[in-house]
Amino acid sequence: MIELYLSKNNNHSSEAYGKYYPRVSYKETLDIHLMAKHMAEHNTPFSEGTIEGILRDFVKCTREQTLMGNTVKVDDLAIFKVSVIGNGCAKLYDKDSDKTISASLGSLYNPKTHQNDLTGPAVASLKLLAQATGEYTRDELNKVAKLGWTDAAAQQIAAAKAAELGGGSSTGSETAGSGSGSGSQSSGSTDTGGNSQGGSDSQGGSDNTGGDPQNPGDGDGLDQD
Repeated sequence: MIELYLSKNNNHSSEAYGKYYPRVSYKETLDIHLMAKHMAEHNTPFSEGTIEGILRDFVKCTREQTLMGNTVKVDDLAIFKVSVIGNGCAKLYDKDSDKTISASLGSLYNPKTHQNDLTGPAVASLKLLAQATGEYTRDELNKVAKLGWTDAAAQQIAAAKAAELGGGSSTGSETAGSGSGSGSQSSGSTDTGGNSQGGSDSQGGSDNTGGDPQNPGDGDGLDQD
């Protein structure tokens, strides 16, 4: 089950000010070693060490292939690929500086003029994208994911309900819930919210879908099919 806590938007300049949004309460981070240990417990004939070695080789080869300009598709999980964030050159060639746009990494900022040159390095930075595919796309996740509140969020909701019914006020409903623990399954939206409990994620570049502007910090870090 994916457990959720509540985050209240306290940005006065936002249209979403005062609204509550669900965020995922992540329980644990599994590295390659822990994933190999987990996989070895699934009645596989391969040892934990063998699986770990294969996974590390897979990571190495994925890096190698993506740096060659290829995409690596892991069926029903994600397509890995390298993307670029461009500088946005105004010209392909500038006769005053005798510069052409170049397939290189760098900045257009000219410290002599304290302005950006009209042309130069086309790429500001590179990034790795993971695009959901197959049974891990947004539509498929919406079908199979089970949601519930953390204990803290359930208590927060109960306190708000009691305050409303009692005609009083509840400070518990004004603070974002956090922590872990199972709760009742949510019958609401399956949009689970942001990547972390603290703050929003910002995803640059045209290849990323980003988050909902009405739900700050809800970027999921994946391009969705």
